[in-house]
Amino acid sequence: MAPFRGFYLQPRKESAMSTDLQSLSQSLAAVVERTAPSIVRVEARRRRGATGIVWSADGLIVTTSHAVEHEGHIAIGLADGRTVSAELVGRDSSTDLALLKADVSGLTPLPPAPLDEVKVGHLVVTVARPGRTARATLGMVSTHGEGWRTHAGGRVDRYLETDADLPPGFSGGALVDTQGRLVGLLTAAFSRTAAVVIPGDTLTRVATTLREHGGVRRGYLGVGAYPVRVPPSLVDRAGTEAGLIFLSVDPDGPAHKAGLLLGDVLVSLGGQPLHRVEDLLGYLGDEKVGTTVQARVLRAGEVREVPITIGKRS
Repeated sequence: MAPFRGFYLQPRKESAMSTDLQSLSQSLAAVVERTAPSIVRVEARRRRGATGIVWSADGLIVTTSHAVEHEGHIAIGLADGRTVSAELVGRDSSTDLALLKADVSGLTPLPPAPLDEVKVGHLVVTVARPGRTARATLGMVSTHGEGWRTHAGGRVDRYLETDADLPPGFSGGALVDTQGRLVGLLTAAFSRTAAVVIPGDTLTRVATTLREHGGVRRGYLGVGAYPVRVPPSLVDRAGTEAGLIFLSVDPDGPAHKAGLLLGDVLVSLGGQPLHRVEDLLGYLGDEKVGTTVQARVLRAGEVREVPITIGKRS
């Protein structure tokens, strides 16, 4: 029998994978370090802080609308430990965005990420300041799609999700790429299961409007509605298979002034079919305020065309 020669373990050299992981870890830490000075704490609600992102050097801060829903005194916690007062410039609940003006200057906004280069699977970092220090989580872009409407009718230019954790206080924080560039603002308002991101182009559009006008104008009909199917016998005359039945009509609203009634079924507005409440909210954009359009409604088995002037939501 041949003698047993045994095995000899050689000292293992550091693997290339280990080196790559160390490099990645150092790079991510550097991203958080660069991003943190542009992330602030927003104190506008009892017992629960939120996060904001520096939008301009002169003290403009963008955060979530629900963070300042019941605003009174608003304070901003800065990266250097200072706490400064702020006032609400304006907010848009339909996109869950608010713009604040802090009593401070010399802040550093984050550079924007080219959103056309953001791909599903790209690593991203969330950076927030729920307390005095910055916190971060790591994830990837899990969904990147076309523009969409929120349940309140706000237009968001792209649909973005990340699988990164969103602990309490992270809403209003920044999602940045691995170069520290701003992809968008994190919000917990539109999904219970995913971290939805309001992308940079939407932030720019809404923040500019809030700075100039203090709010985003939305059209108003003064109705409460629910989707219903159109009876088969009326589909041809209505021109659609679904519509919105009025469950309430504001006595001081545009719909009531136009003669629309409780129980009417609105099937189109300005020629646009309306199958969901989101369709109606999406139609009632800023450009529609003050315009008169034709409302097609079903009432007692008849199709009626009623002119209605779109009001402004207060």
